[in-house]
Amino acid sequence: MAVHAHPDDESSKGAATYAYYRSLGAEVLIVSCTGGERGSILNPAMDGHAMAERDISGLRRLEMQGAQQALGVQHRWLGFEDSGMNEDKSVPPNSFADIPLEYSAEPLVTLVREFRPQVLITYDENGGYPHPDHIRCHEVSLEAFRAAADPDRYPSSGAPWQIDKLYYDRIFNLERIDAMYLALSVAEPDSPLLEPLQAARERMENYPKLATTHVPAGDFLDVRDAALRSHASQVSPDSSFFFWPNDLVREAWPYEDFQLVESKVDTEMPESDLFAGIQDDE
Repeated sequence: MAVHAHPDDESSKGAATYAYYRSLGAEVLIVSCTGGERGSILNPAMDGHAMAERDISGLRRLEMQGAQQALGVQHRWLGFEDSGMNEDKSVPPNSFADIPLEYSAEPLVTLVREFRPQVLITYDENGGYPHPDHIRCHEVSLEAFRAAADPDRYPSSGAPWQIDKLYYDRIFNLERIDAMYLALSVAEPDSPLLEPLQAARERMENYPKLATTHVPAGDFLDVRDAALRSHASQVSPDSSFFFWPNDLVREAWPYEDFQLVESKVDTEMPESDLFAGIQDDE
């Protein structure tokens, strides 16, 4: 189970991993906490699109449906309203980040007890970046991870279930950026992509190396790209932030990376499998 703040987050943060595990026969459930109703249109090609102008909520639901089909995963909405990202850090009343945690966690506890995942993926305490919905997604995920196993918590939400392993997304990390920069500088020394990569290297120079688990998802980068392009309102098809030459990526860093934060099973680091240590009969 992977818990995300908005539709499109699942495609930019772990989509190749989800497709990889689907190819191995694992069940994968993506949870979107909000509908992305307060998101901006980030693709100029969508200017004048009727739904983009009048029904962003409906458009983003259709986009999520396309991404789900591309990835071959299950998907559920938690049903909360996007909190937006105001400069003064305020959140609208009754939006996801405004609702008390004990209420916003309950539907996720219900999903955990229904789906019975062995692995849960979410964001760290900073939300990956400081959007209030990303931070609340982290909080809700941790609350559900712990509460779902406790029969005294949320007793009307189903039978208790203990998730074996909790991971944070660490896909955007310095090791990956360094590897891609070095590979591209050799293969295409005049590439315009080198400049943003170098800027990212400088920005992340002092980032700690937190990834513990490197999932070999390189063969599923094209599936990830298809899912990303399904979110046309949020992702420009020529975005240099999202799209890199996949042959180069497979050569330089054919992994998606995660940090094991809590585990109820024994495993050895570094890992190459989110299910390492989990018995087949669990």
